[in-house]
This record gives sequence, structure tokens and C-alpha cells, in this order.
Amino acid sequence: MYDLLNTINDPNDLKKLDRKDLLALADELRAFVLDSVSKTGGHLSSNLGTVELTIALHYVFDTPADQLVWDVGHQTYAHKILTGRRDRMDSLRQLHGISGFPRRVESEFDTFGTAHSSTSISAALGMAVAARLQGDERHSIAVIGDGALSAGMAFEALNNAGVMHDLRLLVILNDNDMSISPPVGALNRYLARLMSGKFYAAAKQMGRSVLGVAPPLLELAKKFEEHAKGMVVPATLFEEFGFNYIGPIDGHDLESLVPTLQNLKQLKGPQFLHVVTKKGQGYKLAEADPVLYHGPGKFDPSVGIRPPTSAKKTYTQVFGDWLCDMAAADSRLVGITPAMREGSGLVDFEKRFPERYFDVGIAEQHAVTFAAGLATQGLKPVVAIYSTFLQRGYDQLIHDVALQNLDVTFALDRAGLVGADGATHAGNYDIAFLRCIPNMVLMAASDEDECRRMLTTAFRYPGPAAVRYPRGAGTGAVGVPELTDLPLGRGEVRRLASSGGPRVAILAFGTMVAPSLAAGQTLDATVANMRFIKPLDVELLAHLAREHDFLVTVEEGAVMGGAGSACAEALAALAIAKPILHLGFPDQFIDHGDPGKLLEMLGLDAKGIVESIRRRFFADSPQSEPRLIVSNG
Repeated sequence: MYDLLNTINDPNDLKKLDRKDLLALADELRAFVLDSVSKTGGHLSSNLGTVELTIALHYVFDTPADQLVWDVGHQTYAHKILTGRRDRMDSLRQLHGISGFPRRVESEFDTFGTAHSSTSISAALGMAVAARLQGDERHSIAVIGDGALSAGMAFEALNNAGVMHDLRLLVILNDNDMSISPPVGALNRYLARLMSGKFYAAAKQMGRSVLGVAPPLLELAKKFEEHAKGMVVPATLFEEFGFNYIGPIDGHDLESLVPTLQNLKQLKGPQFLHVVTKKGQGYKLAEADPVLYHGPGKFDPSVGIRPPTSAKKTYTQVFGDWLCDMAAADSRLVGITPAMREGSGLVDFEKRFPERYFDVGIAEQHAVTFAAGLATQGLKPVVAIYSTFLQRGYDQLIHDVALQNLDVTFALDRAGLVGADGATHAGNYDIAFLRCIPNMVLMAASDEDECRRMLTTAFRYPGPAAVRYPRGAGTGAVGVPELTDLPLGRGEVRRLASSGGPRVAILAFGTMVAPSLAAGQTLDATVANMRFIKPLDVELLAHLAREHDFLVTVEEGAVMGGAGSACAEALAALAIAKPILHLGFPDQFIDHGDPGKLLEMLGLDAKGIVESIRRRFFADSPQSEPRLIVSNG
């Protein structure tokens, strides 16, 4: 079935193929990607769309000496398969398996670790400058999508790169949000070859040299060139940045891609190639609904994705329902997302309240300050954002929102471990980086009903407030339809220990309440659902410290600077000395894998919590240390 593909173990094998065989290889590679992802889950639509581009890049360039940087990196499965990892694709995104994104420690062909968007041009520019300083002729190639190009960082890099005319830098815009009309396909191919060829580049430079002595003539020539090219290509924007623009060309046409890249390989200076691809290419179901097939779990390719049968709502769905209910109750609510409408649960909100829905694109910094601007005018913005992506808007969060004490609500999805996406997407640091900001309120939801009530509390709080909640479904707690809030800064005791023997109090935050209750049952310990990380329920903390011999804090987040640290700081301020154990994530990046298994290996399931408490406070019950699964890059 994969006669050609099975002969490709690295790009050197690929280069041995005749060009006429590349089309057949593309068919096999696309079929392999579809079969592989259907068995493991992963990103599908984007990877089906970059098969031909990946083949052409490795066929033309001398990778890994020539360095490819894939923006976001969720379109690199074909790249992984062609660079020696075909036999490991069955471990994709699984514990101890290969990553769904490029990782430098995984392969020399993964020249830069990517998973957050819009970093590729900056990284490739750094590599190109390094090559120049080292006297090397290697190429640096950034492949960036049209969505990622909307972020400010990409334009910052373009602005910087455009003035460096002696670099071997190629930026490829993988545009999968438009199509090339068949009637102009051949013309586009011809123009791409022409404009990427040495003759065109030399003629253009010669004309500038000759006409440079007469500036009016030079300006006239430039305007004529822009007009002639502008009739068929959107070149002017990128040429104003200082790039030589080529395209758009069909990103699935190897007879266009290969010669164009071969021509570009001979040129110096910043080059910009615009290719047009189709998400889900070659698999009709993904072509018809690329969003549904963006990141599916396991499925049967012959049948397609079927709706989930679980009766439990995900936290994302809880947020989406709450947002619509609150918007109906308060006309001041405005919903904001940085290009994560589906992921953050805003689909119904957009349909019901389109005039109050704003997708700002992949621009987290702008999303936060845009919300701040709305808040200054009496509106109540809700920013729906993944915890890992809020990191990108941290300066704006401090300077534009918190410093001015503006009324902005942050709904932090994917807080804690995220499973297969791994360290790049895990929301492990929001507790630490949010609780240190003045004016912030921060809550962690223990179940779906509490999440809804916390969102209401945050929305009604007249200042910046955030609610963190995990990926996936919770305990199945059924919430009331009313928009009820919680007393600010108040936790609750969920289980009381008996009076006999040394007494342990477990202070649990968010998702750690459920396993802490199970551990408390085993140990006969008191268990508190702290609810608020900031303002911390200091009164409850002091009471538990006075009534118990040992304290344990448990959180699904980094221990350093986390909720446990907040408890220790509060106790120190109260001059209360009490043995305290902090459980959470260690000072290491945690790799991809099943979230439940990872929590178990980190000692954050019920059994692990019990073992850690016994090991620390009860010397007669030694237990093994939790094993950590960590990422090195």
C-alpha cells in the first residue's frame, strides 16, 4: 500500500526519486497520515493540507542543514514521517511517544520547538543571521499560516527581516483560507516561476541600477512593476516590507512548487512565497468540515467522526452556556476570543449575540487591551482564552487591565494538564503568574456547577477576575439554571476528620478537590475546598491550622509560587508555624500523555496524595516517590 513511502527513511531517500514519482508519494503520504491520525487522534485537517508542500521542501532543500521552522507546528506530521519517524507515528501524542509538535530533542530535523503561533519568522530570521555571521550559505525557511500571520509578532519579524538584504531567508505563507480559480491556475504557475527565477531578479536589480540616476524614472518603473504584478497577485504589502513576493501558487501542485522552490533557492535576500492549500485535502469529510477534523480523537475514516455520547458536559460547554445566559441577563456583556471560537465554546454565543461577539484573530495581547478599552466605556468584557495563551498577553494583563483596575473577566480554559498536546499547551502557571498581580481575583473550579457560579462571581466583581477550569468533563455535577454567585474569598469544608490521632487538613484547589476527598476518606483527614486562590480564605486557613497537626495543599499547577505558596505566606504573616506539605507540579515541564496517567505518576491522584502524606508525616509508612514524566524541549 505504501510502496514508495516505505522506501523513504530520510530526505536523502526522497531526493533519489524521480520528480514524476512525487505525486504518487503524496497520495501514499496523505493516506498514511489519515490512517495514523484515525488510530491515535491528533491534528488532521492541517496535516492533510501540507503534504505536497512538505515533500517539495525536503526534495529541494538540503535539510537539516537548511533549516525548516514550522509555525504552530500542528501541520508537521508529514514532515515527521519523511524524517525518520514513520515507524513511531503509532505513538503520536501518547505517553513516551513522539510529540504532535516539532521538538528539538526529538529530531535534528525539528530545528525549533513550536506550538504557540507566529514565532516562525522571528526564529528563522535568527537562524539566517547566525548563518551569515558564521559564513554559512545554509537557508532558513519559515512556514506560517494565514491565521498565524495575523499576530503582531509575525509583522515585527517581517519588519526586522525586510531590511536585511544579504540573508538566505524564505518565508512561506501557507494560505488555507482561499482557493485559486482554475482558469488562472496556469497563469499563476507561470508568474511564480518567472518571478522566482534569476532572470527576473537580475533584470529587476539592473533596472533599479540604471534608473537610479534618474529618480523620477525609477519611481515610474516601480509603479509600473507594482501595477503589473498587482493585477494578478497581492504583492505590494510584503514588498513594502522589503521581501520579494512570489505567488500565489497552488500548494498542492508539485509541478509548480518544486521549480519555484528551486528558483528561490538560488536567490539571496528575504523572499516571500505565497502558497494556497486546502485544509483536509484529499479526505472529503475533512474538506467539508475542516474545523470538526482539526483535532479529532480516534475515529473510523470510512465512517467519519460521530458525536460524543457522554452525558457529561465539558467545562467548555458549561462556560458557553453561562456566557449566553449572562449575556441575555446583562446587555453590557461582550465576548472576546483570540481565534478560539470553537475551542473556547463561543459558537452559540456568536449565533445569538453576533453584535457582541469579537474574534480578534491570533492576537492575545490585543485581545486583552481591547477588552480593557471596552471596560473603560462601561461595558463588561469576558475574555475566553486558554491558560497557556494568556501567557502571551501578560504585560497587557498587568499594565492595561489590573493597574487600572478595569472590570474584565477572564475565562481560563485548559488550566492544568491538557494531555496529548503536552507542555506547550498545559496551563500550569496561571495560578503563579496571576495571584501576584494587584487587584486580581482568581478562582479554581472543583466541578461544573461551581464553575458556573464562579463565572457569575467574576463577572459581578467590579474589577479584573479570572476563573480557571480544566479541559474535558468534570464530575458530572448538575448546576442550577440561576446565575448565582459565591461569597468573595470564602472556601468551604467538605469533610471533617474525627478527633482521634494526629489530624491532617487537606486544602484542595479546583480539580484536586475530588481526589483529595478520596484521600481524606482513606486517612480520615479534613478536606477543604478553598475555591479562591486570591483573595485567599485566610480565616478558614487559620482555623484549620489551629485545629490540625499537619496541613497539606494540593493544586493542579506549579508548586513554585502557586496556591500552596499563598497559604504558606498567609500563615507566616499570621505567625502560625505548622508543618505543611505542598503537592502540585514540580519545577519541570510535564510531557504529553493521558492526563489521568500523568496525574497518577505525579502523585496527584487519591492514592498518590495518601502516599505523599504518609511519607511526610508518618514515618512508619514509607512509600515510593512519584515518578515524573518531563519534557526537555
